[in-house]
Amino acid sequence: MSPSPAFLYAAIRTPFGRYGGALSGIRPDDLASTVLTALLTRAPGLDPAAIGEVVMGNANGAGEENRNVARMAVLLAGLPVSLPATTVNRLCGSSLDAAMISSRLVETGDAEIAIAAGVESMSRAPWVVPKPSRAFPAGSETLVSTTLGWRLVNPAMPEEWTISLGEANERLRERFGISRERQDEFAARSHRLADQAWREGFYDDLTCAVPGTLLARDEAIRADTSAAALAAIKPAFRPDGTITAGNASPLNDGASALLIASEQAAQAIGGPPLARLAGRGTAAVEPQMFGYAPVEAANRALRAAGIGWPDVSAVELNEAFAVQSLACIDAWKVKSRDREREGRSHRHRSPAGRIRRPDSRHTRISAARTPWPLGSRRYLHRRRPGASRSARKPGHGMTPPARPEMGRTIEAHPAIGRWHCERPREPLRG
Repeated sequence: MSPSPAFLYAAIRTPFGRYGGALSGIRPDDLASTVLTALLTRAPGLDPAAIGEVVMGNANGAGEENRNVARMAVLLAGLPVSLPATTVNRLCGSSLDAAMISSRLVETGDAEIAIAAGVESMSRAPWVVPKPSRAFPAGSETLVSTTLGWRLVNPAMPEEWTISLGEANERLRERFGISRERQDEFAARSHRLADQAWREGFYDDLTCAVPGTLLARDEAIRADTSAAALAAIKPAFRPDGTITAGNASPLNDGASALLIASEQAAQAIGGPPLARLAGRGTAAVEPQMFGYAPVEAANRALRAAGIGWPDVSAVELNEAFAVQSLACIDAWKVKSRDREREGRSHRHRSPAGRIRRPDSRHTRISAARTPWPLGSRRYLHRRRPGASRSARKPGHGMTPPARPEMGRTIEAHPAIGRWHCERPREPLRG
């Protein structure tokens, strides 16, 4: 039996709060329940009992997530106690893994409707201390932060693998000869484009408010920064290094969710699909070179989809480090004008477990990385030529035929590989 295609029907996210910022007082399970509730308002006719599974990515899980934050969110959102929910951890690729798993559930017929989600509160990530090997130890122990990076590492791991994320990307810079000037220019452009997108209302219908906060847009955007201002910031990881707090992204808090279902579920959901998920795959590199893993993963994803870089009109990267983004873009030989106009990078780092929401504007590749020896995953999607953003909404020109023509989309991440998501549109040419 051939698999049944999985489709994306709705998506939502919170604004992203910076570390210690506007969302730092909100527990991660509350952030997660907020997006689940908001997502279902996009499908008001859907009976929550018809949802087969909630799969949620979370990269920390050491504190208030209470081990299975997906289940906690389902219960807090008041959804049926009969609704199963599981949490997955692929580090920076956790929520993208959730989307891949959800699409497989639909394709295999194990669920007709699933929710893929992700959440992270990096502000509230706890300190941990290992238990002593014997009772009544006389010495001291060190508290370890669980916010980001390696922790409680097995001593059998080679030191070369477990260097910091910043040091790893300084080595990437050395390998590919990427200057400090390019990194600062890249970061400044991202801030500028992100601010422009918010001012123009691009994200207005893509985000939901978080109860108990006044945050209305992503908090870490610095609209007034410039390459010259960023050039004055001292290196963060080496005295003679090039990576700074200005050309690397901040830590953040936030959550998001996708509604993924079969084509037959459209009537129950109450609207047509936005996109089709159509492929998956993986790639891996040395742990210290994690920033370069997206290159091969994206290339494999393109090959699996039967398309090439000429078919891609925009690239979206989870740009935790400008140097890493530039290394990938150079390898793909895509022009900077093709990179996402919304500047989805240093103005906010996507919280590690949180999933990004594909919009309708471009054929896009989306990426993230992880320091573990895993891989990389990407997605692309293309809007219908001439379609406005309102065309995403039922009743505004987005009424696909029984078997809609689809545009190209691929999704990838450093831990999992690629999945391929396509928007209803005219067939690609060439």
